[in-house]
Amino acid sequence: MRALALTAILPIALAAVPACGGGSSPVTPAPTDTGPVTITIVGERGNQSFTPNPASAGGKAVVFRNTDTVVHRVQLNDGTLDTGDIAPGATSRVVTMPATGTNYHCTLHTGMVGAINAGAAPPPSCTGPYC
Repeated sequence: MRALALTAILPIALAAVPACGGGSSPVTPAPTDTGPVTITIVGERGNQSFTPNPASAGGKAVVFRNTDTVVHRVQLNDGTLDTGDIAPGATSRVVTMPATGTNYHCTLHTGMVGAINAGAAPPPSCTGPYC
């Protein structure tokens, strides 16, 4: 009798389980914006003073993290943005980079230079005393 009951229930249970590959594929969620892009200040090393350099952050929010042992201050070459002093181990306030890309430097150590890409475009050519 038990065998008869199981043979009657088994086809019903199997019919309730969907077949593999018969439905729609799972949707991978699009990546979400996880906050500002971080550019690390590593020290007085010319165009290797910042990492990444150039940074892909045109039009994006950016913070500068100072991992060096001295104070730095980042400014766009055109003077339109200044982070203020960034102490060793500190992070700058959040700043928004121009959508067109730009070049920047440390005002306290003018040989420290960096660039921001605008999307996939290379950074603009650097002109002026900080190149």
